[in-house]
Amino acid sequence: MASQGFWSLGAENVGNNSNQSPSTPRAWCQAAQKFTGGIGSKLCALLSVGEGEKAADPSAKEPGAALETCACNKPCNCSKANIDFSVLYSTDLLPATDGDIATITFLHEVVDILLAYIVKSFDRSTKVIDFHYPNELLQTNNWELSDEPDNLDDILLNCRATMKYAIKTAHPRYFNQLSTGLDMVGLAADWLTSTANTNMFTYEIAPVFVLLEYVTLKKMREIIGWADGAGDGIFSPGGAISNMYAMLVARFKMFPEVKEKGMSAVPRLVAFTSEHSHFSIKKGAAALGIGTDSVILIKVDERGKMIPSDLERRIVEAKQKGFVPFFVSATAGTTVYGAFDPLIAIADVCKKYKVWMHVDGAWGGSLLMSRKHRWKLNGVERANSVTWNPHKMMSVPLQCSALLVREEGLMQNCNQMHACYLFQQDKHYDLSYDTGDKALQCGRHVDIFKLWLMWRAKGTTGFEAQIDKCLELSDYLYNKIKNREGYEMVFDGKPQHTNVCFWYLPPSLRYVEDKEERMRRLHKVAPVIKARMMEYGTTMVSYQPQGDKVNFFRMVISNPAANFEDIDFLIEEIERLGQDL
Repeated sequence: MASQGFWSLGAENVGNNSNQSPSTPRAWCQAAQKFTGGIGSKLCALLSVGEGEKAADPSAKEPGAALETCACNKPCNCSKANIDFSVLYSTDLLPATDGDIATITFLHEVVDILLAYIVKSFDRSTKVIDFHYPNELLQTNNWELSDEPDNLDDILLNCRATMKYAIKTAHPRYFNQLSTGLDMVGLAADWLTSTANTNMFTYEIAPVFVLLEYVTLKKMREIIGWADGAGDGIFSPGGAISNMYAMLVARFKMFPEVKEKGMSAVPRLVAFTSEHSHFSIKKGAAALGIGTDSVILIKVDERGKMIPSDLERRIVEAKQKGFVPFFVSATAGTTVYGAFDPLIAIADVCKKYKVWMHVDGAWGGSLLMSRKHRWKLNGVERANSVTWNPHKMMSVPLQCSALLVREEGLMQNCNQMHACYLFQQDKHYDLSYDTGDKALQCGRHVDIFKLWLMWRAKGTTGFEAQIDKCLELSDYLYNKIKNREGYEMVFDGKPQHTNVCFWYLPPSLRYVEDKEERMRRLHKVAPVIKARMMEYGTTMVSYQPQGDKVNFFRMVISNPAANFEDIDFLIEEIERLGQDL
């Protein structure tokens, strides 16, 4: 049955000067009347109109569905279709004949589920996670697929169960990943994108989205520092794919014949990246047939920054062996330490040896939006390509990753296949807006609208304030624990990004003199505390080893909802959960 739902919330606050619920204002009905074919009247009635508004067309009633006053036990005057979803199936929804009322009511129920989840996600009294072990979760619910369809009542139950066990990544105390938070404008844009349900390969089927991608990529290139925003770019399914695109284009730039003849037609290529770089550089080399052995890892300093002199040394060594250096990937914001490689010095080395310079700014690229922090990427304008993930520090809903390329037309030449059934050359509009042939994908999801709409809603200054706040919170955490009993920093000095890496030492470990024994026991502390966090559901923060360093906590802050009290809570919770270890 249709539930009372989210829309009746707050109805008890209706003033005497209003004859309608605040959650169903007259504007809803006015908007509904724009629909044709009788659906406007149905929407008007369904969306709880008050006295004097247009009533539902009785002739438009769907068999088996009645528009009745709801049973919400509050002084509201809302109406809602009383539909028994246990006897309805997906085939009863649009485009079924007379399926409009059932469709509207069904989607209303789904939105109820979503809105309740959203509100809970920002409530600090709720759990970040309702953790169950995999076997428990498999046994608790029936997730199996069957030959026969479930009714819509069961479908709604599936929706509720899925959201019940979902991680609340918008929760102010969720710090587990680089992508956190939930922006309401971005969410609205994602809903609209799914409703449009189109593909990004040609202007003819995605005119607005293609233009928005063009405008936004140009703006991002301007922010990088490329003159007049010149160049090219594309949104891809995540930073790993953006990094692979960069490697693909760099190889084509040096050896265009590889496109037709393959790797057998080119000499042994080698790429260079730091020991602390993202694993996607090696993964890209594997996927492109270059091989992981051809990715040479460059030493980093104690803060995790690439050492340019070692880069130059390894390039010279590779050339002496007859290899061809073709690609250097510098990192702006490493995954663990949050380190920014010295881009100016790396650019000098790349220029000297004529090697493509890529900057993986998936994590740190968004600091370009901040006048206070963009200096950390000084030299990025000299790069040939840049990866930038707005779904991280800018909190754009997943996924949203851009590859920006300084040379215009290179991606098109590298990837185009001239499929005549998509990219006809005699179309009646400017074919430069048919961007699909420069992508590896044919089907490409619309990732641009949420970023563009959020940018319109916030402005560049809004993103700047959001980013600056996260870095301020990381400074607060660092200053609070650097001299606190029971904490040790993984490296000396203030972090460059929001990554704060530390060990928590329970009381039992603080005076252990045997270093080997101390490290052996310390290695087990973070995993146990993390497991307890998840079982209690109070917070989530990541941990990992790095090189010869045993497991430590890596706190990252990208959630706009977090505040100083949440940082205090995290510290106290770690101590509460780890004091007996």
